Amino acid sequence: MGYVNRRGLLTGAAGLLAVTATGAAAGGRAAPAAAAVTEPAGAPLRSGRGAVVPEFRGMWVASVQNVDWPSESGLSAAEQRAELLALLDTAVARRLNAVVLQVRPTADALWPSALEPWSQWLTGRQGQDPGWDPLGTAVTEAHKRGLELHAWFNPYRVAQHTDRSRLVADHPARRNPGWTVAYGGKLYYNPGMPEVRAFVQDAMIDAVSRYPVDAVHWDDYFYPYPVSGQRFDDDAAFAAHGAGFPSRAAWRRHNIDSLVREMSARIKAVRPGVRFGVSPFAVWRNRDRDPLGSATQAGLGTYDDLYADTRGWVKQKWIDYVVPQCYWHIGHPQADYATLVPWWSDVVAGTGVDLYIGEALYRCDADSATAAWRDPAELSRHLTLAHRYAGVRGHVHFSAKQVVADPNGAMARVVADHYPTAVPPR
Repeated sequence: MGYVNRRGLLTGAAGLLAVTATGAAAGGRAAPAAAAVTEPAGAPLRSGRGAVVPEFRGMWVASVQNVDWPSESGLSAAEQRAELLALLDTAVARRLNAVVLQVRPTADALWPSALEPWSQWLTGRQGQDPGWDPLGTAVTEAHKRGLELHAWFNPYRVAQHTDRSRLVADHPARRNPGWTVAYGGKLYYNPGMPEVRAFVQDAMIDAVSRYPVDAVHWDDYFYPYPVSGQRFDDDAAFAAHGAGFPSRAAWRRHNIDSLVREMSARIKAVRPGVRFGVSPFAVWRNRDRDPLGSATQAGLGTYDDLYADTRGWVKQKWIDYVVPQCYWHIGHPQADYATLVPWWSDVVAGTGVDLYIGEALYRCDADSATAAWRDPAELSRHLTLAHRYAGVRGHVHFSAKQVVADPNGAMARVVADHYPTAVPPR
């Protein structure tokens, strides 16, 4: 079976994660010697003040389209619960200490939300009560096992189609049709509308206020990934709210900046101990476009294409951790893992923002078209390389089904080489 990238798994938009840009291999990959960390692989990391900081070892559990869990829609409550607990047990067996569970995949909920319907990925029917509380159970059972539970939300995605009539009758997107934009065969909330920005925050804060989650986690969707030949129609919102900005792009970035800044403040006001993390596409900007960018030649960047100033959020300290999806092998000609990791380590330096590297376990397969990913040692080499950089505090593996199945033994190799003992949560 050919590989589908993470974005393909979650949205059906194939090919975006695999860089499509052409050109010479990026240079400037050498790391400054001062960034070296002397602890052996798998040892607890140390902060700049010498304090021991437990290494972060996480896995993503995607619920959208039943990527990881539940294995299919329509299972009984007992079957869903058993599958979830088995994933938590696997995390413990693999010596991980955190699970990032997707609880709001498409403007819906895996808890009894006061604002949005039950997710269709549970029962097969949006709005249908599954007969139990998945998020509440996940938090309780994760904590029993010594695991952190990070609640993963997608802020703006509404549906994997554009037909609002297919949404449950009282869905906010049906009651407020002006809030949505159809693009690329999918439906999104419009980030340019202040009332939308307030609502999606309210929907997520509902979970934070009710459950002792360890973190709020966002993935890489802000404005949607570009679709060739299509435009995101936010003309009306720009006319209403875009005055004073030098360009539509600057206004869009302001909208996403506002979402991040406001959500950060609201999380801390509601539950001060909860952390806030974002897992962006790993390329902020290419260096040929911005001297502050990475020495990459990626086909897109978050700043210009998703209007997400991920580097800026770190520098502003609006987030507590960042998990760039460094889903390329060491030596990739346009986006080398060995280039991106030190770039991100430099970005977080002095900010207090933790850096965890998103790892492409899903690419590790004996049948991969890429030789590097056929090698069971590739992923272990990633962790060895990343451990050289002081800013890297851990890793998150995509995704749970590969943590379980481990098709070419790459995860077992990581555990043997880098996770010799259990590490407690932070």
